Amino acid sequence: MQDKVLTTDDVVSRLADGMTIGIGGWGSRRKPMALVRAILRTPLRDLTLVSYGGPDVGLLCAAGKVREVVFGFVSLDSIALDPHFRAARQRGELAVAEYDEGMVLAGLRAAAARLPFLPTRAGLGSDVLALNPGLRTVTSPYPDGEELVAMPALHLDVALVHMNRADRFGNAQYLGPDPYFDDLMCAAARHSFVSCEQLVPTEELLAGGPPQSLLINRIHPDGVVETPRGAHFTSCAPDYWRDEAFQRRYATSAKPQQWAAFREEFLDGDEQSYQAAVTAFHAQERVSGRLA
Repeated sequence: MQDKVLTTDDVVSRLADGMTIGIGGWGSRRKPMALVRAILRTPLRDLTLVSYGGPDVGLLCAAGKVREVVFGFVSLDSIALDPHFRAARQRGELAVAEYDEGMVLAGLRAAAARLPFLPTRAGLGSDVLALNPGLRTVTSPYPDGEELVAMPALHLDVALVHMNRADRFGNAQYLGPDPYFDDLMCAAARHSFVSCEQLVPTEELLAGGPPQSLLINRIHPDGVVETPRGAHFTSCAPDYWRDEAFQRRYATSAKPQQWAAFREEFLDGDEQSYQAAVTAFHAQERVSGRLA
């Protein structure tokens, strides 16, 4: 079996301007944030993002990396809408394809199955069709004759996902309450990369949880990266929960003249510098009494 261990810099060196990148996780949960932060340190631009979005989308929009976002939502969970994404939309900087969450799922399933589209009821009776005039409907060929949305495949150049554990060959495991759709992201992409909290021997994956927790099969990932706390500030249950204090700090960086200072403090260095800056931030919060 092929050893697929890479670094975050190895992964982003394989990305190119104009790519369509699927980002796993859900809202502010189990996002591959170390890989997102690595993209921020590159000159990459004109990206199309496909995501059940959270701060992954917000950070890349704030940094001017994004041309289009294909999404069901862009939320921080405890904060309803990512403020950087909202600001970029209000400034008219983004093209968007705003779909129902089930439509995004159907699009990923179609791409994973190498189909041009999948029929779905999601989106019917809503403004989704009006907002996306390129969508088409199809009529069932069976006696029911039902009209359905023909959701086009969401083909991805690259998928980036974050898991709790992985082995050196690309098998990867989630240990939290939800797989999200990270496996579909990988199957829908030409290339995919998995970051993980910890690289472990394959036998530990087999002993570390129920069989369904082995979400990612080694046939999909081109590389795997060990990035402890690599989903921060999103949650990666049960290893850690969402960092609400830091998420609030991130949200304030969308205010006028705040982004440059936030980026300089937390994002301009490497991943080790980011984690050290977060530790310093929490120490300061405790001294000020804002953090228990």
